[in-house]
Amino acid sequence: METQVQTENFIALEHQHGAHDYHPIPVVLERGEGVYLWDVEGKKYFDFLSAYSAVNQGHCHPRIVQALQQQAETLTLTSRAFHNNKLGEYMKYVTSYFGFERMLPSNTGAEAVEAAIKITRKWGYTKKNIPDHKAEIVVCHQNFHGRTSTIISFSSDPGSKNYFGPHATGFISIPYNDIEALEAVLETNPHVAGFLVEPIQGEAGVYTPDDSFMRQARALCSEYNVLLLADEIQTGIGRTGSLLAVCGNCTCAGPCEKQEATYTRPDVLILGKAISGGTYPVSAVLCNASIMDVIQPGQHGSTFGGNPMACTVAMEALEVIRDEKLTQNARKLGKRFRAGMQAYIDKSTIVTKVRGRGLLNAIVINDTEESDTAWNICLKLRDNGLLAKPTHGNIIRFAPPLVITEEQLDECLSIIITTLSSFEK
Repeated sequence: METQVQTENFIALEHQHGAHDYHPIPVVLERGEGVYLWDVEGKKYFDFLSAYSAVNQGHCHPRIVQALQQQAETLTLTSRAFHNNKLGEYMKYVTSYFGFERMLPSNTGAEAVEAAIKITRKWGYTKKNIPDHKAEIVVCHQNFHGRTSTIISFSSDPGSKNYFGPHATGFISIPYNDIEALEAVLETNPHVAGFLVEPIQGEAGVYTPDDSFMRQARALCSEYNVLLLADEIQTGIGRTGSLLAVCGNCTCAGPCEKQEATYTRPDVLILGKAISGGTYPVSAVLCNASIMDVIQPGQHGSTFGGNPMACTVAMEALEVIRDEKLTQNARKLGKRFRAGMQAYIDKSTIVTKVRGRGLLNAIVINDTEESDTAWNICLKLRDNGLLAKPTHGNIIRFAPPLVITEEQLDECLSIIITTLSSFEK
């Protein structure tokens, strides 16, 4: 009883003193290790959200924590007014890792998207010769790129957008996974500077486009001299069973050595979340010099972006992905998860679909978006020792840390199926 009161007190403190901008699952966590989380009552859970895919390397990975601790004892912040001995090393490392020439460091995913928008617009004016104030960027319906004032201006989610205007202009929204719509826009709008797209729409419910969509988008952008911007903040760093979701089935680091047919190279790559393994806010924009060098001193910056702790943590986090073959693990266990779920769905009345790639997956609950069925299922999952959360009302996303083992995954499948079975009609 006392521990339950403790949980309620922590939640009450947030409600009383904080902005009411989230609706969390009612659990209060205090410790994490690998695929597990523990609440203040000492109960153990499987984490099947991974902080929205930020904790790909598992909670409190010892190598990443050690790198953070060592750098924290040496130098934490200089700002960009001075050089530090980690930033250049990090820039060389991360550009080589992903196969680009330049990197702009920042802290959060939304910051990186904002930076990419600025870079794209200036490139449009100075390289494509778009008339001043006429540059446009194509985006997709149901996108999620963050919640800053510019980004919500081209959101199709009323909760993110309504009552926060006036909204920024210069964006054209098309249906996701609709190559004909993209081609029509590019044919009729000569002032388009870029196409900003998620290779898989995570927040929208793990919508995976046709295999040809990104390749065809790449070809169209090249044909019309438009930059292809890939937002891989949630899908990148091994989550989908490839280093980047745009890489299809390729698991190599850097330029695609295999030249597989599924590989699509963006002009601008936007990263965040798992680039630090969930231990520190780190994000980045990567592109080649012909694009990045339109930004000159004083035109963009960040006090914390590129600080020594961020650089050190990100390099170690990326090393862990490669050394522990987490990309390959995500690919193998993702197939196992979807096969296990599909075997259940074939006999289910409560779940209609499973979709995803790698260990970024979702199930669609057989109820309306306005219903509370998915929420109630997540509460029952919590009671049964697994943490997940609905998105868009009737969709539940499942994204465990990539360090999960086959045995752990099977145990989690059993929890999920047992829980869902209790809701069968």
